[in-house]
Amino acid sequence: MIQTSFTTAQSAGFRMLTDGQVEEIKRAAFFVMEKVGFKVLHAQARKMLRQAGAIVDDENVRIPEYIVRQCLATAPQGFTIYDRSGQPALEVEGRKSYYGTSTGSPNTMDALTREIRPTRVADIARSARIADALPNIDWVMPMGSAQDVAEISADLYEFEAVVSNTVKPQVFLSYSPRGCELIYEMAAEIAGGLDNLRRRPFLLAYPEPISPLIFPEDVVSRIFVSADLFMPQMPGPSVLVGATCPVTIAGAVAQLTAESLMCLVLAQLRKPGCPCALSGNVGIPDMATGLSSEGSPEASLGLAAQAEIARSFGLPTWGLAGSTDAKIVDAQAGAESAFSILAQGLAGLNLIHDVGYMDMAMVCSPAQLVLGNDIIGMVKRFLGGIEVSEETLAREVISAVGPGGHFLQQEHTVKHFRRELWRPTVFTRQSYDIWLQDGAKDTAQRIQEKLEHIIDTHTVPDLPEKTRSAIQKIRTAGEKELASRSAGT
Repeated sequence: MIQTSFTTAQSAGFRMLTDGQVEEIKRAAFFVMEKVGFKVLHAQARKMLRQAGAIVDDENVRIPEYIVRQCLATAPQGFTIYDRSGQPALEVEGRKSYYGTSTGSPNTMDALTREIRPTRVADIARSARIADALPNIDWVMPMGSAQDVAEISADLYEFEAVVSNTVKPQVFLSYSPRGCELIYEMAAEIAGGLDNLRRRPFLLAYPEPISPLIFPEDVVSRIFVSADLFMPQMPGPSVLVGATCPVTIAGAVAQLTAESLMCLVLAQLRKPGCPCALSGNVGIPDMATGLSSEGSPEASLGLAAQAEIARSFGLPTWGLAGSTDAKIVDAQAGAESAFSILAQGLAGLNLIHDVGYMDMAMVCSPAQLVLGNDIIGMVKRFLGGIEVSEETLAREVISAVGPGGHFLQQEHTVKHFRRELWRPTVFTRQSYDIWLQDGAKDTAQRIQEKLEHIIDTHTVPDLPEKTRSAIQKIRTAGEKELASRSAGT
């Protein structure tokens, strides 16, 4: 007798590339690394690479494949990220997808007034608290680049603003190697010491080299800072097709893979075994305007392909979804963010950031973040698939109800409907008459009401006073030190 086995949860997903295409792109990436090479503007890194067997000609460095393979062998194939309280939160491996906020834009759409203006530290703090309240936002980045503090030390203020207003894991930005070190010092105060932080990291670094194929001194130093501490990092080489990489998606992914592998090589040669993803961004320009488009389908094509390359090496990946080129929360904002959130979830990207971007990444919007939260909930339900078991097949329940009955009063319905049936929080399911009586509110209005409710009611557990004081002391001293270095004194 042949028996079929039950599947508890067969998740939806897709393959972008064939196995043969994956290998062709990998061969092209190895070609770029060995025959074209990189400009490495860090003298110590060049010395390290030469000692490992790389071909170094002044600032140009070419990496033979055997070095890359050795580094791939030492890189962990995934890692766990914890929340601020030390509880496991993100298993960054395989096809497990987690969604996080937008970041780094110079402007913010005010959560209450909807005014677009330069980002302030207070905006980053408020956005972190809003993200903390949204159940489908799994991790947080500083939503914007603070324009009301000195640029050289803004990363310290941004980290403090985020970590004080959410318990969720954080991907942080640092603007200098010393700033990166200071952020780890602040994080260690929260974790109860550096050893505890290493054991239960609640933050990841995000160093960004420059495409095409340039590794500035400060970026390499930041890669080294995280590697030396064995802290996880998610490098972000960012290609712009037709501008800083080939216009063809295959060529773009090949170059991005080479740049991502170079980040990994630098980290692993520095500290073998340190956690480092094979990650990066695919940007798509609008050739009519020259501006970078956040809502393009090609970005998800490229990221899905890059993720398959990374998974073939057993390494974690990085996505970009939930963003839009729209200027307000409208149909375009919903369509573009929904497409990328679903496409990249189906592709199995791991950490998917930039939920909340608007206006071609020039604006971080809490309203767009709330919209993305609902879309992510819908997508997570779809990706969760269907559980097939004796309980869910419900033979006995169907027998008990029989022809002409109904299932509303069945214990089985009460037991399962909340898990089986997703419900939105800002999309309407009212009848037309009730919708009219309730004020005929559109989605943007309902989002605004939810934002105001979160701001009025949501609280985040305070850091202990001793910890807050220690963080502020590090930030204040660090700001003075960085300003002094910048001034050359």
